[in-house]
Amino acid sequence: MRWLLNLLFITLLGLVQGLSSTGSRLLVVVEESSETAKYSTFWDDLQDRGYKLTFESPKNDKLALFQHGERAFDHILLLPPKSKGLGPALTPKLLLQFINQNGNILLTLSADSPTPTSISSLLLELDIHLPPDRDSLVVDHFNYDAASASEKHDVLLLPQGSRIRSDVKNYFGGDGTIAFPRAVAQELGNSSPLLAPILRAKSTAYSYNPKDEAEVVEDPFAVGEQISLVSSMQARNSARFTVFGSAEALENKWFDSKVKSVDGKDSKTANREFAKQITAWTFMELGVLKVGRVEHHLSTITGDAAGNDSVAQLGYLNPTIYRVKNDVTFNIEVSEYTYDHLSPLKVDASDALQLEFTMLSPYHRLDLIPISQTPNSTIFSSTFKLPDQHGIFSFRVNYKRPFLTNVDIKREVTVRHFAHDEWPRSWEISAGWVWIAGVWITVAGWVAFVGIWLWSEPAYEQSKGKKMQ
Repeated sequence: MRWLLNLLFITLLGLVQGLSSTGSRLLVVVEESSETAKYSTFWDDLQDRGYKLTFESPKNDKLALFQHGERAFDHILLLPPKSKGLGPALTPKLLLQFINQNGNILLTLSADSPTPTSISSLLLELDIHLPPDRDSLVVDHFNYDAASASEKHDVLLLPQGSRIRSDVKNYFGGDGTIAFPRAVAQELGNSSPLLAPILRAKSTAYSYNPKDEAEVVEDPFAVGEQISLVSSMQARNSARFTVFGSAEALENKWFDSKVKSVDGKDSKTANREFAKQITAWTFMELGVLKVGRVEHHLSTITGDAAGNDSVAQLGYLNPTIYRVKNDVTFNIEVSEYTYDHLSPLKVDASDALQLEFTMLSPYHRLDLIPISQTPNSTIFSSTFKLPDQHGIFSFRVNYKRPFLTNVDIKREVTVRHFAHDEWPRSWEISAGWVWIAGVWITVAGWVAFVGIWLWSEPAYEQSKGKKMQ
């Protein structure tokens, strides 16, 4: 019942503070207050999901991300500034400190607003590269909105489902069309496994500076699927940082508006739904794993004939000591938080949770098999035999996958050697029967020899009589 009460408490807590599993305090950094009217629908959607929005200018001297060493906000949304800086409260060092303290950041870019040097420095530290020319934008002469960008081709039309990574379509998928006006290209480095693109450009797109008078772009910054329009970075503490390449895509006029493709087909944009998905993932409404019960126990009766020590532990959860070669069962309960509820975690066989039984290095690495489900969770289990090695071991589940919060659970136990009365008797070992038989054959032969020797009578009298005659 205790685990059920814990899940109920977590669910009620999420409903009280908003849909985000980490908090509802959202700082919106916008330089000019008049700009907020362009995103009124976007703000309303966030407030309807329980967020408490605080609008601040980056030039405000009283703005502080921390109070008394703790985060003053749970999330930050940065709109492109008009000036070249973000002020002393939003330096790269403070933003990284905010991430290190489990804060989440959504950064939006725009080709109409030059990216501040501090933001470029922050992105370089995360191995996210922007075009060196600040006026560059992404154009596509084959996939653009013919109604609003018939000449410049700088409003990209992207089918939502086809340009999203296949492993996260359940978070960012859909059948609509995403309009991306005046987007800034991003190129992700290969050195960090924490980076992942969410939305890529099509193969016909490229980064281009419209102020360049050359008719041919000889050396573009990035082309085709090298261009990431929406990028993500999930830190090792599971804090999330998302770079959204087009702030204009969040404006009211692109929410549920009509666009026309090159072939003349009219359609409505899915920007509103896509914005909901991006903010939901960044602000910890999607892809959040919760660990419930973690149990381990003996799975069979082992030990000596009486089974004193092993039988005493059988049925007890999470004992602190085991014996070598015990059969042990490990169970872990995992849930996935999705918007406003906990649901069972579903994993593919190729991407299963794994259990490591490790000392300095893993002695066992086993797949955890789902054995049952509750309305809110999945219970994974694995049964194995402990190695023939005594010492301090750990049950560890270290599950790290893109777009899911990290799970790193460790439980330490002691594995002892056999006690003196737990070793099997010699007659219980079939391989020793030959030696036991040899001993008893030797004993029997010796007894037979002694008996025969004592029974036999020497012919001393007969030989003596022959000599007297």
